[in-house]
Amino acid sequence: MTLENLRKAFKEEQLIYGSERTIKKLKQGKTKTIFLAKNCPPDVRATIQHYATLQPVTIHDLEEPNTELALICKKKYNVSVVSY
Repeated sequence: MTLENLRKAFKEEQLIYGSERTIKKLKQGKTKTIFLAKNCPPDVRATIQHYATLQPVTIHDLEEPNTELALICKKKYNVSVVSY
């Protein structure tokens, strides 16, 4: 289900790739949904979950690793965090 949500967002939304940009937008309150790869680093995951508890944000834990997430997003580099 969440992979379908990501593919739908890929077509309809302006996606943000990467943990640093996602955390920055999360602090600003400009993020609605976050997708985390299966092998997302634990410190990044903890930081995102901390800031996500302060506002209404949906976090989806994907079963795909960051290399497969990069292929889905058509990127040439590994992607652990995708948001919009």
